Amino acid sequence: MTPPPASLIIVSRHRTAALMRALAGVVQLDHPAFEVIVVADPVAVAAVQALGYPIKTVIYDEANISAARNLGLALAAALVVAFLDDDAVPEPTWLQRLVAPFADPRVTAAGGFVLGRSGLAWQWRAAWVDADGFDHPFAAGPSPSLHPGTPRRAIKTQGTNCAFRREDLLAIGGFDAGYRFYLDEADVNLRLAAHGAGRGDLTAVVPDAVVHHGFAASARRRADRVPRDLVEIGRSLARFAANHGADATALPRHIAQQRARLIRHMVGGAIEPADVHRILASLHAGLAADQTQPSAPTPILATPPPFSPLPKTGPRSGCVLFGTAAQRHDLAAAAQRARAEGKIVTVIMLSRGVRAHQHQFTDGGYWQQNGGRFGRAFRCAARFVWLPAPERLKRELARLSKYRPV
Repeated sequence: MTPPPASLIIVSRHRTAALMRALAGVVQLDHPAFEVIVVADPVAVAAVQALGYPIKTVIYDEANISAARNLGLALAAALVVAFLDDDAVPEPTWLQRLVAPFADPRVTAAGGFVLGRSGLAWQWRAAWVDADGFDHPFAAGPSPSLHPGTPRRAIKTQGTNCAFRREDLLAIGGFDAGYRFYLDEADVNLRLAAHGAGRGDLTAVVPDAVVHHGFAASARRRADRVPRDLVEIGRSLARFAANHGADATALPRHIAQQRARLIRHMVGGAIEPADVHRILASLHAGLAADQTQPSAPTPILATPPPFSPLPKTGPRSGCVLFGTAAQRHDLAAAAQRARAEGKIVTVIMLSRGVRAHQHQFTDGGYWQQNGGRFGRAFRCAARFVWLPAPERLKRELARLSKYRPV
């Protein structure tokens, strides 16, 4: 079945290199009909336009991801709008699988699974979010599943891997720009659930719609995921509690959760005790801000500009290159040749020893897995994995073939 056309929105601010890497992955998506909309700072927009693709762009250089997403939504011409972070790269099959459930008219939202920095461990799978702002993970089966929601409980979709039916997102006013960062998606999830509760609307959980998310550094967060301050998180928590009637114990529990996170960073040596007090003080400053006033709505066009599909998308053949670390230069050259032929390229490069594996999308536009021949791919596995090289390759390809052509 042909998936519905989609508008893919990517918001970026002062992370041009990460955005270029994300787009290098996006152009390899196998969805046959989608457009790309980038909302970013002037430098990033200029870099996007220099690529020569028919990408819709909006210059926006403020630290408000909700307002930025609404600017993208205003240009979206497709039935379904999807969102990807600028520090993420999708698997080639991601978008087609994510939007497929919208063939069912009851589906108003969908969310996929997210792999973390290693490219092998899950960062996010399936969870509900409640009106207190807390996530409740649950075990989803391997196939897409459909779930109803209520104003007090809805499926949580992650901003780096989610999609919505455009008309339904417009009906609730898009994203609330009062959430400059944090809980913006949870707010949308609960408002969509309230909007569609009487109509039987559903949210799809799509386990095999996968993106890789690396947590790039930003003005709010270091590359090691340590927050620089928690002001915006505090503001969003206060707004969420006011808008969704959170329990009186919700904010104290959120404060305790954030404090525990900072202490873990301190124990790990990433910050000093004084930093814990300073960053917690910023959280309380954000909580004290008045977040009860309605935010100024972002103008959203009922009739957007015409659909501008990315050319030459659709299914491609895969190419797997296997070798040792000593062959890295030859492997890279072969990967670039295969990429020039339009193939989805995966390089598996093993070194001696038991070094743990990592699987990432390279700046060269291909996927690469590095690690010791006897190293583990997953934290839960034994540190020493005894397999002959052909068997190791077979095992890795069996896993990867679920998400891309190999």
